[in-house]
Amino acid sequence: MKLYYSPGACSLAPHIVLREAGIAFELDKVDLTTKKTESGAEYGRINPRGYVPTLQLDNGEFLNEVSVIVQYLADMKPEAGLAPKAGTLERTRLQEWLGFIATEIHKQYSPLFYPTTPQETRQSQIEKLTLRYDHVAQKLDGKPYLLGGTFGVADAYLYTVSNWAGMLKLDLPSWPALKPYMARIAGRPAVQAALQAEGLAKG
Repeated sequence: MKLYYSPGACSLAPHIVLREAGIAFELDKVDLTTKKTESGAEYGRINPRGYVPTLQLDNGEFLNEVSVIVQYLADMKPEAGLAPKAGTLERTRLQEWLGFIATEIHKQYSPLFYPTTPQETRQSQIEKLTLRYDHVAQKLDGKPYLLGGTFGVADAYLYTVSNWAGMLKLDLPSWPALKPYMARIAGRPAVQAALQAEGLAKG
């Protein structure tokens, strides 16, 4: 199994899940500007969409999209407890969170990475993100993780995209529930290992 990634991109979420689940895998870094992989492959032939992540399965097939990949990995190792059992209401709640993170948080960040984005648009995106994090903070109040007492794939995804606020030096409000949540996840050994492997570990 091979994960095509770019350091700090949304591919960090499945990278964390692979390590949390204890699944054997290889990494191949993608240069998103040249569309070349570290191993010398043309990434456009691997994923014509041009973005990460892509997970190459042992049978040679490919999976794309964070929310799909992390659930697939969780189902490979159910004993790791990273996702509720398929077909349950709890699994539907997980999918609800993954959809919210993908569409209402992840995609709100996207325009902020481009220097050509007009200031008015940037401010609008920051206001939207503030509203979304208001919701997240409310749901996290009194809970260590999004689905309760157990770390799961939605937490890996939310942690990944929320790290972008610091990278972009965004002036977002400080939510009392969010700071310890991020620190709790950052302290997990699998998360530290993923950050180290991507050259993102501090200190």
